[in-house]
Amino acid sequence: MNIKPKCSCGGGSYLRKPSWLKISRQNTEQFARMHELVERHSLHTICSSGRCPNQSECWSRGTATFMILGDVCTRGCRFCNTKTGVPLPPDVDEPSKLAESIHIMQLKHAVVTSVTRDDLPDGGAQHWGECVRRIREVNPETTIEVLIPDFEGRHADIDTALAFRPDVVAHNLETVERLTPQVRAKATYRRSLDVLRYVASLGFRTKTGIMVGLGETPEEVAALMDDALEAGCSVITIGQYLQPSKQNVPVVEYVTPEQFAAYREMALAKGFKFAESAPLVRSSYHAERHVD
Repeated sequence: MNIKPKCSCGGGSYLRKPSWLKISRQNTEQFARMHELVERHSLHTICSSGRCPNQSECWSRGTATFMILGDVCTRGCRFCNTKTGVPLPPDVDEPSKLAESIHIMQLKHAVVTSVTRDDLPDGGAQHWGECVRRIREVNPETTIEVLIPDFEGRHADIDTALAFRPDVVAHNLETVERLTPQVRAKATYRRSLDVLRYVASLGFRTKTGIMVGLGETPEEVAALMDDALEAGCSVITIGQYLQPSKQNVPVVEYVTPEQFAAYREMALAKGFKFAESAPLVRSSYHAERHVD
C-alpha cells in the first residue's frame, strides 16, 4: 500500500517523508578523494548542485553527472526547480572545461545533461556534440552517457548532438502519458517516444527515466514500459518524485519500496536489460552499469 501524504495545516503542501526516503551517506576513501578534488578545483557537478541523494554512492564508484549550456531553462516544467527565463549564450570554452573536470576527477563514467535551449536554432546540438568530442579526446578511457532534451523533435539536431557516439543515450519520458500535460512544459509524451525511437534506430543503447508518486496507476506505468520498449529502450529508471518547492506540482503519494520492487520485476519481465527502481533512484543511478 502506498502512502497518501496529508497536509497538517488544512491547505498547502507540507508533506512528511516516510522513513525509507532517508539518505544514507557512504563516506568511502574514494568519495573523500573526489569531494576534495571538486572543492580544490571548484568543479561543478549536478551531483552537488542538485543535492542528489546518491552523490556519495556514485562518486565512490567513479561516476558523476554534469549539466551543460547554463543553469537557465527555456521551459518551465512543473516538476523541476531549474530557473526558467532567457539564458546566456553558450560558453564556447565549456567543452574543454568539462573534459578537464572529468580528467581531474579521473572518472570511469561521465553523465552529461543540460537545460533545454529552445532559444538556440539547433537547441544547443552543436555544443552537445563538441562536449562529447572533447570528453573523448581528453578522456579516451571514460565511458559517456548523455541525457538529452527533445530538440523539439528535430532528427537532424539529434544527429549533430550524437555525432561523436556517446556510449548510452537517455531521454526521459518523466511521467505517464495522462499526466504529461500537467507536469511537463511544451514537451509531449509522443514526441519523447519519437526521440527515443530515432535514437535507438541509430544503434545506441537507449534509456529513459520516470518519476512516480504524481498520481499515476500501476497500469499506466506498465503501459509506459510497453511504449518505451516498442521505441527501442533497453534501460529504464524509476524513482520517487519529490516536490522541490511550493511552486512545483505536489506529491500525490509516496510509493512504497515494495511497489518499486514490483516495478523492477515488471520491467525485467517485459524485456528491459536494466531496470533501476527504488525510492531514491535518479536518471543517472548506476549509470556505469548500463554501458555493457
